[in-house]
Amino acid sequence: MANPNIVNVTSIYGNTAYITPSVITAVATWTHNGTTALTGLTPASGTVNRVTSIVVANVTSSAANCTVQISNNPTFASGTAYSVAYQISVPPNASLIVTDKTTSFYVTENQSVGVTSGTASALVYTATFEAIT
Repeated sequence: MANPNIVNVTSIYGNTAYITPSVITAVATWTHNGTTALTGLTPASGTVNRVTSIVVANVTSSAANCTVQISNNPTFASGTAYSVAYQISVPPNASLIVTDKTTSFYVTENQSVGVTSGTASALVYTATFEAIT
């Protein structure tokens, strides 16, 4: 079931996923080696995830670019990526709110979310989401 009916919800579980990409990526390349998928955001069968926030923290003393994309395939590299945020510069020792509850979005089992950092190990991506069944 690729997109369950959320009118008859049986459970909603709060979750957090996080990742620090250690690969520097050429932004035009969006390949499996360049984009790290937040695999926790791809829901199990019969579940839809509501992404309620994505925060990017720059843990270095230099600015770094971040990109967040949603793919139309559960294996990020096999799908077409659509940008939620694209090459946004995150100042040193600062955080960027990419999305929050007012701009939340759903991820179904046939989709995935990928992130790319312009500088290896500079950005920490943290996402909160609700797994709805």
